[in-house]
This record gives sequence, C-alpha cells and structure tokens, in this order.
Amino acid sequence: MKKLKFFLIGLLPGFLIVFFVLNRKGVSCSGYLPNSRVIAETLSKDFQYSDQFKNEMTGLKVDEKFLKDSIITLGKIDFERSHAQKKPCPDYVITYPEKNPMYEITYEKCEEKAILNSLKKLK
Repeated sequence: MKKLKFFLIGLLPGFLIVFFVLNRKGVSCSGYLPNSRVIAETLSKDFQYSDQFKNEMTGLKVDEKFLKDSIITLGKIDFERSHAQKKPCPDYVITYPEKNPMYEITYEKCEEKAILNSLKKLK
C-alpha cells in the first residue's frame, strides 16, 4: 500500500508537468487518424483548380480562404467513395461540415500538387 501511495504521488505531478510542457509547445495528437493525415498532406501541397472547379467556386460564391480554412481543414474524407490506393494520384471526396454536409469536393492528391476537380453544394 505504501509503494502504491508513493507511485501515485509521483505519477500525478509527472502527468501535470508533461501536460503543461506539451500544451505550451502546441503539440497535438489529432494528426494520427487517416482523415487528419490526408487533410494535412493536402494542405501542404500547391493547389491547382480545374476549369470546372473555378466555375463552381464562382457560382457558389466560395473564395479560396473559405475553401482552405473551412471546407478542407474541417471536412471529412469519405474513404468509401475515395480511391486512396490509386496510382500515381489518389483521389478523395471531402464533405463539409461533417454532420449534415453542405459541400462536397472531389480532388486528386499528387506528389507535388492537389488538383481540385469538382465542388458541389449538396443542400
């Protein structure tokens, strides 16, 4: 019982120290899931818009800032409709927001760039 008490007395401050040190450095553990990894990789690439995509952006009054900061960053990849193993450029479908999606983007994630092919308003 005495060993358990010493263990817990050391464990609790250790957790607090690690939590505050990692929190201060801005470390996040959210990037390990497939959805987060694909979105992070996509945002790190140069964006290339197809003519159809540009026309849809204009028609729906979606600007590039909203596209990157909201639709792609906060969107959910639909892996059932995506082809993640396709070579050389896998294609993905993103819906935004996650619940009751309003927008859907289809794009290809190549080595150097992300090619956005279509943007649809669902509702």
